[in-house]
Amino acid sequence: MAAIYVLAGVFHFVYPSMYARIIPPWIPGKKSVVFLSGILEIVLGFALVLPELRTLALYGIIILLILFLPVHTYMLRDKTAGMGIPRWVLILRIPLQGLLIYWAYLYL
Repeated sequence: MAAIYVLAGVFHFVYPSMYARIIPPWIPGKKSVVFLSGILEIVLGFALVLPELRTLALYGIIILLILFLPVHTYMLRDKTAGMGIPRWVLILRIPLQGLLIYWAYLYL
């Protein structure tokens, strides 16, 4: 789990414009949000491997995953944000988000 979040966070810095495109228009400072969420994913991913920070990191990941839900629904509604990804894949991402939240919850 730690590697997944660290890698996901790194991708925010490798492909920032792609991540900015999927942020709903009502959220200000898209580039800042992309970099902040990338930093949070990296920090929380590394914190997972430290026993004294693991619980805090898991709560942080759950909160972050909940905060990402508007991105998934926005990608369903906006063709540009959807980036040509098949609609069925975009729909499946929403319950997948629930499974990721549950996965983090299992380690609490």
